Order: sequence, then C-alpha cells, then structure tokens
Amino acid sequence: MSARSTSTATPLRLPVRVVPGARRSEVVGRLGEAWKLRIAAPPERGRANDELVALLARTLRVPRSTIRVARGHTIGQKLVEVQHLTREEAERRLVSAREKRP
Repeated sequence: MSARSTSTATPLRLPVRVVPGARRSEVVGRLGEAWKLRIAAPPERGRANDELVALLARTLRVPRSTIRVARGHTIGQKLVEVQHLTREEAERRLVSAREKRP
C-alpha cells in the first residue's frame, strides 16, 4: 500500500525556516536542508504558524488538516509533518512554487 492511501503511514517530516512579518507569504528557496519561507502574519498568538500551514497547504496542494507543526512552535526553525505526500513530490511542488515567484 502506498503512503498516499493510508492515514497511518509515517508523515513526511519537512524542516522549514520561517521569517514572519513579511510583505507576503511565499516560498523563498533552500537554506541548507530546510526550506525558507516568508510568512506575512506576525509571530503573535500562533498567527504565523497558522499562515505557515495555509501556505504549505496551498503550495503542496494538500488539505490543511494533513499538515502540522511538530516542533518549533515559538521559533523560526520548525519541523512540519505532512501526511499523504512523498518527499519527492513535496520537493517538486516547493521548487515549482519558488520558480513562480514574481
């Protein structure tokens, strides 16, 4: 059975570096092993984390409910878990989003 067809599969663990308070939310590119993301929301009361999940859901084309911040709730270095998506497909979609940036 593939990772996409079961909810009990191990989630993809995606390291990200978040820069909150940006003009717009967008994928910036690679920063070492992590993906650097600008987030328009301020780092207050979980707003930046909520916008991070929304940005990743749009970019990766998955439901918000399949994404969660697993580590780093109050810092810029985060580990995000994504259900039902392979690393290869996630990388492809993140690269595509970076290339479409204005």
